[in-house]
Amino acid sequence: MGATLIIKGTIQTSNKIIKADVAIRNGKITEIGQISPSQYSDYQIIDATGKLIFPGGIDPHVHFALPTPAGPSCDDFLSGSRAAIAGGTTFFMDFVTPGRRQALKEALRLRQEEAKRSLLECRLHMGITWYDDTIPAQMKWCVNEAGVKSFKAYLAYKGSIGIEYKELEKVMETAAGLGAIVLVHCEEGDLILEKQQEFLTQGKTAPLYHALSRPAETEAESVRKLIDLCRKTGCSTYIVHTSAATSLEYIRQGKKEGLPLYCETCPQYLLLDESVYQQPLPCSLKYVISPPIRSKTDQEALWAAIQDGTVDVLSTDHCPFNTFGQKDQGIHDFTKIPNGTGGVQHRLALLYTFGVLTGKISLQQFVALTSGNAAKIFGLYPQKGEIAVGSDADLVIWDPASKSVISSKTNVQTGDEDIYEGINIQGKPGMTMVGGSNAE
Repeated sequence: MGATLIIKGTIQTSNKIIKADVAIRNGKITEIGQISPSQYSDYQIIDATGKLIFPGGIDPHVHFALPTPAGPSCDDFLSGSRAAIAGGTTFFMDFVTPGRRQALKEALRLRQEEAKRSLLECRLHMGITWYDDTIPAQMKWCVNEAGVKSFKAYLAYKGSIGIEYKELEKVMETAAGLGAIVLVHCEEGDLILEKQQEFLTQGKTAPLYHALSRPAETEAESVRKLIDLCRKTGCSTYIVHTSAATSLEYIRQGKKEGLPLYCETCPQYLLLDESVYQQPLPCSLKYVISPPIRSKTDQEALWAAIQDGTVDVLSTDHCPFNTFGQKDQGIHDFTKIPNGTGGVQHRLALLYTFGVLTGKISLQQFVALTSGNAAKIFGLYPQKGEIAVGSDADLVIWDPASKSVISSKTNVQTGDEDIYEGINIQGKPGMTMVGGSNAE
C-alpha cells in the first residue's frame, strides 16, 4: 500500500466537523491536522477543496446472490460490491441462509466461497432458518470458532425460512450467553399466510394485495413480542427494515427502558409511499418488498424517529430482482413475486439529498446513520466508521455540489428497473477510498 495525503477538505464524523488534512500510510490514517505537503514529498496528494470527507459507508443489510425460486437476486458479490463503492459504501454485511436442516458450518463455508468475489471487505450474519436442540451448539461454534457474532431470524416466511417465537426465544437466550447480537425480521408470519390465502381465493392477485396482506399491524405486533423477548433474555436485539409508526413507538419505549435494542430502516420507507402499488402492471411489480412500502403517516414517523435517535442505522436491504424474467413470474399471483429491491448505490446520496439538504438531519446524524452507528453496533468501531489516527483509511471524498438523476440505464447496480427512477439527487462520492486507495 502507498501513502496518500488528502488536503483542504472538511472532515465530518458522527461527532465533529473540522477543516483538516489527512495523512494515510499502509491503509491506516496516520495523522490529522494542518499538514504541509512539502513534508510529505513521497505521498500522493489529493486536493479535496470544496469537498466533505466522510468515513466510508457501512451497510449492514444486503442480500447479494440470494437464492429464490425465481433465481438469485441479480447483484452478486462482485457487481453488488462494485455498486456499493460507486455509492460511497466501503463495508457491508450479508447473510448466510441455511437450507432446512443444513448445518450452519456447511452453509457458512459455501457462502464464504461466494463472498470471495467481493471487491470489498465484508462480514456475514448467520441465519437461523430452522431450529432443533443442536442449534445452540452450532451457534457456539459460529461465535467461538468462526468469529460470527451476529445471527438473523425471520418471523415471516413461515414454511420456508421462518421460525416460531418459542424457537426465537431459545436463539436469543443462546446469543445472550455468547455475547452475540440477533437481527430479526418482524412480521406476523401466520397472519400473513392467512391474508394471502384469503386474497388469492377471492382472485385478488395483483402486487397491491402483497401490501394489503402485510398491514402495519403485522409488523408492529411482531415488534412488540420481540421486545418482550429482548426484555426477558437480555439479548442484544436489532430490528431490521422497520417501516411502521406503531413499531417505532414500541422501540422508542424499549430504548427508554434501557433495553439492548437497535433499530434500522431503509430509504424506500422514507421516500416512497403505498400509492406505488396503484401503478399498473408490470410497473407495480418492482415495489414488492417485505415489509411493504407504507403510508405517508408511517413515512413521517420514520423521519421523526431518525431525528430523535430511535432509528440507529439506515441500511438498504439491497436484494434486487429483474422485473422482466424474475418478478413477473408472479404477475398472476403476488405470492410468487420475489421480494426485494436495490439501493446500495443510492443510499448515501438519497439520505444526503432528502435528509441533510432539507434540514431534517445534520451532517453528524448522516454519518452516524450511514456508518458510525453500524460500526459500533457490530464491533467494527473505531477501526471503521470513524476518521481518527489508527482507523482504517476507508473514506468518502464527497462532492456536495454534484447533481444527477437516478436511472436504471446508468446504474452500476444491476436490475432492469429502479424504484427511485427519475429522482433528482445532489451529492455523490468524488472518490471512494478503501485502505487509502481509490476503490473505483
